[in-house]
Amino acid sequence: MAEITGALRAISTPGNSSTTLMAQGSCHIDESYKYIFLPMCYLFTLVLSLGLNSIILYRSLRRTKQWNSSLIYMFNLALTDFMYGLSLPFLIASYIKRDQWIFGDFMCRLVRFLFYFNLYCSIFFLTCISFHRYLGICHPMKTITMETKKTVRAVCVLVWAVVFALTSPIFRFAKTEFSKNITSCWDDALDSDLLHYVPYGIFLHIVGFFVPFCIIAWCYSRVARTIFRTLRSPQFQSPAPALNKRRKSIKTIMTITLLFALCFLPFHITRTLFLALRASRMVDCQTMSVVSICYKVTRPLASFNAWLNALLYFLTKDKWGQNCLKPCKPENESKSSGNIFKPLP
Repeated sequence: MAEITGALRAISTPGNSSTTLMAQGSCHIDESYKYIFLPMCYLFTLVLSLGLNSIILYRSLRRTKQWNSSLIYMFNLALTDFMYGLSLPFLIASYIKRDQWIFGDFMCRLVRFLFYFNLYCSIFFLTCISFHRYLGICHPMKTITMETKKTVRAVCVLVWAVVFALTSPIFRFAKTEFSKNITSCWDDALDSDLLHYVPYGIFLHIVGFFVPFCIIAWCYSRVARTIFRTLRSPQFQSPAPALNKRRKSIKTIMTITLLFALCFLPFHITRTLFLALRASRMVDCQTMSVVSICYKVTRPLASFNAWLNALLYFLTKDKWGQNCLKPCKPENESKSSGNIFKPLP
């Protein structure tokens, strides 16, 4: 149970615990649930993310000569999801110790930075993969000229650089604070930095998530429309491998879009509301309590994407995903390309 009396104020700890008060009253928010719920969710993500993505990274590094544009994107996505998993043990330890941070101020800033850096790298690489699939299915000839290995590598480097620039201010805002005989690691910002942090946080949400989400939705809507058109054409009226491939592509596209929305949309909506209410000078206790709880409950959803990307890749039985689970074959016996990554006939 948390309580603060006095002027309207919001405090965020490692678990983003917040207690909001109105000008002449106190607001009690029971957040004891997060000390069990969040560590369990993050531990689950840690195990699956490191396990599944390490398989992809290990097997792909042994097949570098077989890489194409799709696999370069997938390798970078698996790398950032793997790095994301590495930041979770510190958060798990902090939650278990009930928001007490024992790793020092620098590690507080670094862990918070890595959390968001890898989160948005994952989103950006998923956007690149979506656009790559759009070009491969809707404009296959452009893929040949526009997406060479050299170009894709340059795009990947650009993604890392852009996301680093977007998330580097977290080094400034995230910090430790000693209060009530414990040291806490702030996820967002102290009250003194709130006026600068809230605009930055909302800007990060718009550029880091909402814009990529719109791009992904647009790409996959065009891909689905193109596939439906070919399915209705006379040459696809009878069963054929190409017909099954395109139907499978539609299912995969729908699954990826739904998972992307499920993982990231609730988190970014609730966090945007949380920041806006925290910056507001007039907010009632009940509203802030509901938003705060929703925000913390949706945080693990964003982390689930770190292992869902890899799991979905194996479950959709992409050719390269299957090869990752098999012994290496000679180079001329294996062509690494997923079924919906290639330009369809």
